[in-house]
Amino acid sequence: MSAAGSVRPGLRAWLELGWFGLTTVLFRRRDPVVGSLIVTDRCNLACRHCAVANLRRVDYPYERLQQDMLSLYGQGVRILLLYGGEPMLWHDPTRTVRDVIAAARAIGFPWVGVVTNGTRGADLPEADLVLVSLDGTRESHDAIRGRTYDRILANIRAATRANLCLYMAVNSTNVADVEAVAELAATLPTVLGVSYNLHTPYPGTETLALTPEQRRDVCDRIGRLIRRGYPVVNLATALPRIADFSAPRPCPQCVIVEDGEQWTCGRCIETPGLCEQCGFFFAYELSLLFHGHPAVVLEALRRYPALLLRSPRLVTRAVR
Repeated sequence: MSAAGSVRPGLRAWLELGWFGLTTVLFRRRDPVVGSLIVTDRCNLACRHCAVANLRRVDYPYERLQQDMLSLYGQGVRILLLYGGEPMLWHDPTRTVRDVIAAARAIGFPWVGVVTNGTRGADLPEADLVLVSLDGTRESHDAIRGRTYDRILANIRAATRANLCLYMAVNSTNVADVEAVAELAATLPTVLGVSYNLHTPYPGTETLALTPEQRRDVCDRIGRLIRRGYPVVNLATALPRIADFSAPRPCPQCVIVEDGEQWTCGRCIETPGLCEQCGFFFAYELSLLFHGHPAVVLEALRRYPALLLRSPRLVTRAVR
């Protein structure tokens, strides 16, 4: 069976995830459930905020990725995200990232997402969610990522399934564009919403970091967007704890793997002091969720199933 025709997540898998969440909260388990797999560190862009691409310039062999996925699944990971570099560049020798998704399905992962810069296409109907980096309006985005905004928007509009999510890293260059990205997401038929992060100041990218006042302001603005009904996938109840850095971290329920090496939460954990400045919203949200923060738990129960259990719809277009 092709990857596009593979079976979508079943009730059993989601009951398993529910049980994981319940027992993690009750018994303070630290087992991982979300895994990020680096399939390549090659990238076709040189984004100002990135410090991890094109360090080795390799595509990890298909067999290596299979071993890493088996290891993650054996640890209890059920939500898998494929990262780069740029994962759409990955090949070995004739396989593409679609074959990696198919292998993940065969192993048993009920939910597989891909994080891409969108310049090599964004149409991956095999994935449950495709997170496409779009860092503001055209002017801001192109200042950060090079002149790619129009190409990415064209690829988003050309996708055949509504399984896309805009992925914005808010920094000092694009801080004014938070609302504009949410407004754009609401107009695109292939896009489910927007997921925000704040810039994590890896060495060499410190000038893009937000001030504490800007961080609080951005979190307040995202909260207002959620209350106004914009398609934002972040959790409003977690935003105050993200704004003031008070959410517990690192998050042991998140792991990242590259070429057989594994880190808890993210690679920033290796850099002294960087974890304390993390801008990765999802890790904050999961950390609060699995610590049993009541408001976050209730909001996650209300909003996450709609994202995780949905079946991406086919996008129909008028014949010209």
